[in-house]
Amino acid sequence: MAAVGLKSYILNNNLKSVVLLAGFPVLLLLLLYGLELLLMGAGYLPRAGYGGNDFALAFRMLASSIPTAILVAGVWFVIAYFGQQTIINLLTGAKGVSRQQEPDLHNLLENLAISRGLKVPTLFVVEDEALNAYASGLNEGQYSVTVTRGLMNALSREELEAVLGHELTHIINRDVRLMIICAVFAGIISLVGQLIYRVLLYGGGGRRRDKDSKGGGGVLIVVGLVLIAVSYVLSIVLKFAISRQAEFLADAGSVELTKNPDAMIRALQKISQNPHLDAPAQIRPLFIFDDTKDLFSTHPSIEKRIDALVRYAGGRYEPLPEPEAAPALEAAPGYAEIPPEEPLDAGPPPTLPQDGKPSPWGRRGPWG
Repeated sequence: MAAVGLKSYILNNNLKSVVLLAGFPVLLLLLLYGLELLLMGAGYLPRAGYGGNDFALAFRMLASSIPTAILVAGVWFVIAYFGQQTIINLLTGAKGVSRQQEPDLHNLLENLAISRGLKVPTLFVVEDEALNAYASGLNEGQYSVTVTRGLMNALSREELEAVLGHELTHIINRDVRLMIICAVFAGIISLVGQLIYRVLLYGGGGRRRDKDSKGGGGVLIVVGLVLIAVSYVLSIVLKFAISRQAEFLADAGSVELTKNPDAMIRALQKISQNPHLDAPAQIRPLFIFDDTKDLFSTHPSIEKRIDALVRYAGGRYEPLPEPEAAPALEAAPGYAEIPPEEPLDAGPPPTLPQDGKPSPWGRRGPWG
């Protein structure tokens, strides 16, 4: 890809991501509106009464709850801003590594960062045989890159450099910041959805605060549940849409940093063999590849990413060599091969006693 085209793609991607991110507060308000209708229908909130407009009343209550929604979102963001790295490390088991512990890994990342005039991100390692990596952080003082031990053991130096270039591109393009913020807002929607489920499951709906309102409660409950479901599904779709675009862009950025599309292709091939790293769904969009197979998969397939590298970055695709079969075991030197066993001589046929039955002892004894 040409540098100018890549910069234009970065600009378009960031613009789309910002637009999508701006939709999360709208989804949060939609979720709250659906929750109000649900609680009104169940009798936990007052209704407009006979001839009244319950939907208009719910909208007026929503307007009054906007400051509270903004406060909740702000508190949630503050928690994520100061504690997101610690939370992610706890969820994946990542631990910081010094230059003395992993000098080659530090040198590779440092050279890539210096080539772009960036502060070197903090390095973390997950002691897991899975082949995966991710970047995290919200600003230059928090940025970090994490790789698994399995990735370090399976990839060559050039391939590992390509993966680090991929993660560094996520940082350069601010994909990491957008993904974490999206995960924060999606976390709010998921949390409220769980609370609604618990209220419906354990609340029972038996205690009604509004004794005078009758009829129409079922309609409010159905509409409320539909709005809640729509806001939840859209939050997932928007978050995953950002992730899908960012992965293609990060692959291209890695090629621009390393000038080695073949190394990125080989790295993706190897990663696809064992990418699964246990982690909650909220942080899986950060991974270089997620093997979850469903309608809302967070990443494009390895095949599509390799095809893009071949078509637009001049890479060459070659199947990975098949693993060599284990050699046959040979006899240790100095030991002769043991010949097959021969049948033992059965000896003379047993003698027959006077009763005509064979004796189990062959010949009969003096007391037979």
